Amino acid sequence: MEEKRLVITIGRQYGSGGREIGARLAQDLGFGFYDKNILRLNSDESGIKESYFYLADERPGNKLLYKIITGLVPEDKMPSFGADLISADNLFRFQSAVIRKLAEAENCVIIGRCADYILEGTDGLVRIYLYADMDARIQRIERLGYFDSKDVKKNIKRMDRERREYHRYYTGREWESTENYDLMLNTAKLGVDGCVEAIKQYLIICGYGQYVK
Repeated sequence: MEEKRLVITIGRQYGSGGREIGARLAQDLGFGFYDKNILRLNSDESGIKESYFYLADERPGNKLLYKIITGLVPEDKMPSFGADLISADNLFRFQSAVIRKLAEAENCVIIGRCADYILEGTDGLVRIYLYADMDARIQRIERLGYFDSKDVKKNIKRMDRERREYHRYYTGREWESTENYDLMLNTAKLGVDGCVEAIKQYLIICGYGQYVK
């Protein structure tokens, strides 16, 4: 009997521990793990300088063009090598192509980057969203030392806003909407280990027990 393919996407609030949980889950399952390393794959695929992908990473396109998405969205088009080579929308198209290829090639865990939307309809797709209360996120970011203590809350709100706008711009959907996900977990309540275990139990219930060690 052919083994069912499994691709897990993880959306996450900034400071909720999404990357750590995703990495731990991928390690436990023996899956590929893709977060910012997708940007390197994008660069290799397109030949576009990697720094351009970092500039566009999880940020919406030109805000002057910001609108409710109707009809054909950018990711449905093929990447361009023309005058718009390094535009945010074109970089997103390259990124979408890389994400689809990863999902076709192997079982994997993919963090953010609208992967839940890009892979919609894919067999074996499990979409997860991780969140936490603000105090817990502030404590986590302070421990990591990314910002001065006085600036932590402000930057958490900024990063959440950028991710929310990025998701809305490229999908026409609300980032935190329950309709976008199969499982939503509060990382402040469960912790990293608890979230990893909860996801494993969910996979077992959904018929993917062969991957859970």
